[in-house]
Amino acid sequence: QVQLVESGGRSVRSGGSLTLSCAASGSIFTISRMAWYRQTPGKPRELVAEIEDYETARYADAVKGRFTISGDNGKNTVYLQMSSLTPEDTAVYYCKSMGQDTSWRSFEVWGQGTPVTVSS
Repeated sequence: QVQLVESGGRSVRSGGSLTLSCAASGSIFTISRMAWYRQTPGKPRELVAEIEDYETARYADAVKGRFTISGDNGKNTVYLQMSSLTPEDTAVYYCKSMGQDTSWRSFEVWGQGTPVTVSS
């Protein structure tokens, strides 16, 4: 079984910066992809950024140039560095991980979410 624990969400002022962390643990053989999503009330969860094999990163247009996703393979951890935050970035941020466990089964798991509030 694989679990994700996110941390780092808090309230910040507009223009500020914040870094979120997501640590995976459990019966992990390999992680192929980790991603950050966000969701606000009444709206579907949207992809913010993803990284494959801890190397190839992709971003939603809304965050390009402001957010950076990175990963630490040795720690099974992914980070989301956010800068130039605006109130529109306010959301619950969720981490998602995909890979194979030690029984060679594919897994896809979500974290519990960490809230980010950006005030003007």
